[in-house]
Amino acid sequence: MTIPQKILTEVDRSLPGIVSSLQTLIRQPSISATGEGIEECAELVRSMLEEAGIKSEILRLGRKAAPLVYGEVKSKSNPNITLLFYNHYDVQPAEPLEMWDEDPFSGVVKGGKVFGRGAADDKGELITRIKAVEAFLRTEGDVPCNIKFVIEGEEEVGSVHVGEYLKRFQEKFACDGIIWEFGYVDTDGIPVVSLGMKGLLYTELSLRESNKDAHSSLAVLIRNPAWRLIEALSTIRDSEGRILVKNWYKEVTPTTEVEMEMIARQPFSERAFKDEFGIDEFVGKKSGTDAKAALATGPTCNIAGFVSGYTGEGVKTVLPGSATAKVDFRLVPEMDPARQAARLRRHLRSSGFGDIKVAIRTSVAAWRTSPSERIVGCVTEAADETYGRSTLSVSSAGTGPMHQFANILGAPCVSVGCTYVYARIHSPNEFARIDLLEKTTKCICGIMEKFGSDYIPVNK
Repeated sequence: MTIPQKILTEVDRSLPGIVSSLQTLIRQPSISATGEGIEECAELVRSMLEEAGIKSEILRLGRKAAPLVYGEVKSKSNPNITLLFYNHYDVQPAEPLEMWDEDPFSGVVKGGKVFGRGAADDKGELITRIKAVEAFLRTEGDVPCNIKFVIEGEEEVGSVHVGEYLKRFQEKFACDGIIWEFGYVDTDGIPVVSLGMKGLLYTELSLRESNKDAHSSLAVLIRNPAWRLIEALSTIRDSEGRILVKNWYKEVTPTTEVEMEMIARQPFSERAFKDEFGIDEFVGKKSGTDAKAALATGPTCNIAGFVSGYTGEGVKTVLPGSATAKVDFRLVPEMDPARQAARLRRHLRSSGFGDIKVAIRTSVAAWRTSPSERIVGCVTEAADETYGRSTLSVSSAGTGPMHQFANILGAPCVSVGCTYVYARIHSPNEFARIDLLEKTTKCICGIMEKFGSDYIPVNK
């Protein structure tokens, strides 16, 4: 079933409103790492849902958790099928501020783009969902199926309470399919429909060798914790990117033939990727299908930060008393974060680094939706109609709480959206392309139409 022309016309008519709504949302800071603006942004999102005709409320677990915004529209014509949109209203910190061309919370429009922290991740994506529902309500007075919104405020700090929200409000959130909070559009304008997300184990390794910083001349007698931490880190991963912890890959299942076919078909411009990041080659000299497979199915070990001693301008000859490294591991299905954390601790002890403390800051399991799920067809058909073509991806290289949604709600999850692949998410000068905001709003309309008209729930 194709998207009704009057719906598409309504989206075209509302494009200025799509842009202005995104600007309004960007101008409200909502940094979950610090808590800045979280309450105010939750209320702003709730009011935006209400203005669009979506009944909404703010749900809470108490002071420990950021508020979650819930929205719902009940279909008059098709009340037996429910589609849920998962998004988040929180954003990453804007630092380094000096690297931004404009105020990161200005929402300035230049060259067909809306700039600002959260423009792509995830406020632009959220606006496309809201405006798609609004387009149906304005033209039809109804939606093709029941629609629910679950919009959290802690995604950028690991969705630490979303599992508790899902369990407490499981009946309220019940649905037949879930459209995830984002999706990439590649350099050729082709949307990437992703069926999964990697998991994450975010650790902090720390060591104190002496009770205070000392003069660097004493390095002949006092051990430097930075050197010791570097030595420990070098035992965890080799130069080719392979993780050396015993049994790290034990539960990892080989990529299936179907998955490899999907990976091989997925467009990927190595030259454009390298140019974007100013690099000459990939880790382990990967290329072709191997590079694409690594993004979708490869576990990783990454040093996200290293702090020790003096890091300011000029010279300070200091021997630090302590050192800390933030190390994140991307996981794939069947890699349990708790089990992997235990393996990391055992590895450090057996390698002679038992004095290094390991703190787990956040952890999320991986998930992949089967390509045979009917919702996958609804999404790809709508994307093909809107963009001309689409491509299926086994998994995003990123992480989110998809495993919790799929398991607790018992519904398949699919990612699709408007984020240009080089939209500088989590970086200075993040932006959303206006043309992709419009196209994706139409695509979401198509997904709703197809999901409501011919979707048959699996095992229900």
